[in-house]
Amino acid sequence: MRLQHLALATAGLGLIAASVVSVPATAGTPDPKPWSDRTKQSNSAKAATEACGISVGYPTAAGSMESADVIAGRPPQGAPYEPFKFVGTRANATWYMAANAAGTQFYYYGLLLQGGNLYRHTTYVYPYRPPVATFKKVGSGWTSFKTIATSNDSIDGPSHAYLYGLNSNGSLYRYSIVRGAIKSLGSFPGFKGFKTMTVISETMTYDTLLMTTTAGALWTVRIPVAASTKPVLKRIRSGGWQNFESLVVENCGTRGGVLIVGVDNNTQTGTLYAMSKANGAATALTGYGRIPGVVFNGVSSVRLGYHYDPMRGE
Repeated sequence: MRLQHLALATAGLGLIAASVVSVPATAGTPDPKPWSDRTKQSNSAKAATEACGISVGYPTAAGSMESADVIAGRPPQGAPYEPFKFVGTRANATWYMAANAAGTQFYYYGLLLQGGNLYRHTTYVYPYRPPVATFKKVGSGWTSFKTIATSNDSIDGPSHAYLYGLNSNGSLYRYSIVRGAIKSLGSFPGFKGFKTMTVISETMTYDTLLMTTTAGALWTVRIPVAASTKPVLKRIRSGGWQNFESLVVENCGTRGGVLIVGVDNNTQTGTLYAMSKANGAATALTGYGRIPGVVFNGVSSVRLGYHYDPMRGE
């Protein structure tokens, strides 16, 4: 079932209070759900009564795809899905769900790194059997890239899709994605100490990345669509984020708030946070602790989102 975004009545930290519910702790791990459940749409009337949630995927080094829904609450709740055969990867970008014109075939698509090669996957979701993933090589020469992220604003005009690559040489590279073709748009220096990144906002005029440094700082990096404009960096927190290898973000509410899952590969755990609309050091940020019932055993963790559901976190 698609996770719904809670309508908020107050600003700032009220976002967090309204979007988190108290739920009883449950013993053990729930039975995994079929991936076909992700294709079921809930009616909009339920959005005002359900807590915010986030769908997290974590491809493993062994070549399987595992995932879970995380529901905001005290404590947070994790609901795993059945794993299926994928491919060994070392970095992954957001998975976007789409459907054919008739609405009879659902699929996810996204980009991944395997060794020094960039691939696009299309993963078909079926009602009564596991998903089937297909792969197409779309680039080479990616050995020096540490992580990747994609933006996809398909509802504003003009729409755009970009690929961002964090390189070990200390630069952040940007590429356009047009009908599956990847075209270089240059790079930005000054990112030597950065470790993780994910897209937190995507609009017709700019994208914003949420990034951490190896020292544990949390930053937003706004990158205007205009090619000649430099990124604008704002520090949200100066420390405390150094243990996370991946950040996964999802919209929460109508005022630009988000949920964040920080994943620590060493302990295979995820920690849930709620954050108000990003505004540098003035950003409201609350942690809700580790997510029970989910073992985050992937090489990286990614958002499982929707083609027509852009991020609005800054």
